[in-house]
Amino acid sequence: MTLQDSLTGKSAHERAFSRTNTGSASTEHFYANLKPFDNFSQITHFDRYLPLPRDWFIGIADVVQSTTAIKTGRYKAVNTVGAAVLVAITNALPELCFPYVFGGDGATVAIPGKYLDEVKYALARTAAWADDTLDLVLRVAIVPVSAIRAAGHDVRVARYAASENVSYAMFTGGGMAWAEGQLKKGEFKVRRAPLNAKPDLSGLYCGFGPIPTEQGTILSIIAIPVEEQRSYAALVADVLALIEFSSRRSGHPLPEGGPLPAWLGGKIQRLLDKHSSHAHLLTAIADALRAIKTRFVLSAGIRMGQFKPLKYRREISNNTDFRKFDDGLKMTVDCSPEIADAIEARLVSAQLSGVCVAGTHRQTSAHLTCYVPSNIRSDHVHFVDGADGGYAAAAAKLKAGKTAVMAGMAAARAVDTPAAP
Repeated sequence: MTLQDSLTGKSAHERAFSRTNTGSASTEHFYANLKPFDNFSQITHFDRYLPLPRDWFIGIADVVQSTTAIKTGRYKAVNTVGAAVLVAITNALPELCFPYVFGGDGATVAIPGKYLDEVKYALARTAAWADDTLDLVLRVAIVPVSAIRAAGHDVRVARYAASENVSYAMFTGGGMAWAEGQLKKGEFKVRRAPLNAKPDLSGLYCGFGPIPTEQGTILSIIAIPVEEQRSYAALVADVLALIEFSSRRSGHPLPEGGPLPAWLGGKIQRLLDKHSSHAHLLTAIADALRAIKTRFVLSAGIRMGQFKPLKYRREISNNTDFRKFDDGLKMTVDCSPEIADAIEARLVSAQLSGVCVAGTHRQTSAHLTCYVPSNIRSDHVHFVDGADGGYAAAAAKLKAGKTAVMAGMAAARAVDTPAAP
């Protein structure tokens, strides 16, 4: 171990990763140079996904016991921490175009190796902030792509253009799921920063209240392939067709004209500035006054300088990440209970056939967490989840279903295997 490694607290994994990157050609523009596609039905065209460069790494974080926190009504805090991971890294690397995915109770990024220290620093400070300010434990890991491939998996990425202003990363190859498993085992761990350390969370906004369903159900969907196969692509096509032909706007959970913030705003600023009871009260009053003004301006469509509120609200809806592919289909959609029944029946059938493992969760509203670096630019991004469990609850059901599927497949193999003479 070198003196520099000792001072920065680098682990053996990170020291080996740093040596791997020494002298490698720059690949930092790899993702920026990917051409986005704008037809979501093409997400299972796996030939459009390209492997991440070998010198990149995966930064991954999730809230420990998020399901318990959500059950006690803390879904806003959990979602805020997940979004904060992405905001902190984006603010630390403002000129870098990098792939990421919001997972509801956490987030994942892929970053060129040259930025390892900046990302580690941002993640460590975000974990400290989540613990000290929100009383939520955020576990964090940094996993080299080379380690993922050494374990027999891969990380391949494509860009989906949700609108003309924003694109989101789609991942396949099984590597992200493997990295998440390593995170939960405590491998490649990044320690939290010292007490009261804070990341740069400029632009993080959580002022929207629950966004109610218009069609009866906000359905959170996760469907992970057992293998990349034609039957899984057919399953995804069936689910998308059910939503497309039976729901408004492909199941988009936000109104077309965009949502309005709550009259009294969100808690994010008070949570960021919670130093004393006196400061907390002043912050709450100031936040409420700002929220009332914001709500009035957005609802009345009053143009202020270069800010066009009606255009901004439409962009909120257009720029959301309500559907994605993160080693499997993940969606938050607004649909009727009957369509939810049909989707769940199709997923159960696919799961029993060994095509996928799946989990769903129903609620009556969606929750929105936002990153708005500037309200006069059009590239603000918005992360959507179910407001009463969402992806975390769907993942818990998926985990239970996965155990049953694997047991069934093992039993089937035992029956097919001839007895030894």
